Amino acid sequence: MIAVIDYGAGNLQSVVKALDFIGCESIVTDKKEEILKADGAILPGVGSFADAMSCMKKTGADEAVLEFVQTGKAFLGICLGLQLLFDGSEESPDVQGLGLLKGSIKKIPNQNGTLKIPHMGWNSLDLLKKDGIFKNIPDDPYVYFVHSYYLKAENENIVAARTNYGINIDVAVQYKNIFATQFHPEKSGEVGLQILRNFIDIAKGN
Repeated sequence: MIAVIDYGAGNLQSVVKALDFIGCESIVTDKKEEILKADGAILPGVGSFADAMSCMKKTGADEAVLEFVQTGKAFLGICLGLQLLFDGSEESPDVQGLGLLKGSIKKIPNQNGTLKIPHMGWNSLDLLKKDGIFKNIPDDPYVYFVHSYYLKAENENIVAARTNYGINIDVAVQYKNIFATQFHPEKSGEVGLQILRNFIDIAKGN
């Protein structure tokens, strides 16, 4: 059972549909006890950093995530769900993130006005790790992005994939039982489905 964490600010149904498609049982919940009982947990995210953290604190999802990660069970953050794992974001300078990982969330620079912001659509990945959620993923896979802010990880050893959008961007991390992607695996075709399958296998201990 995978808990899809509902804190009132995430686009959950596309994640649930993708899990259904690969035959994974899931529950959409904001209840800490249900989250902690799950084999794995997914934190989706859309919208602003500040709104998401406000919603998480109101529902107690922030404490649930912190406690779940401490159990050692597999955890996956998606899009804003990746950014929330860090200390904060330039989008909301006065708002504290979950602080599980170290790094900076910065605005994508629009160099000479040549880039469209947000970074939206398909882009290829430079895979730095071929294990974890990227097991059996081909080189230079294309995945789907929608974001205006990006991660610059403090510890490069946690970075599992990068892409280039004017600058090199850290777009996936793997650290112990924490996995996260800036792109949307649930919207990334067969590559994204394989990433979700890999996550499920990790959650099940396979």
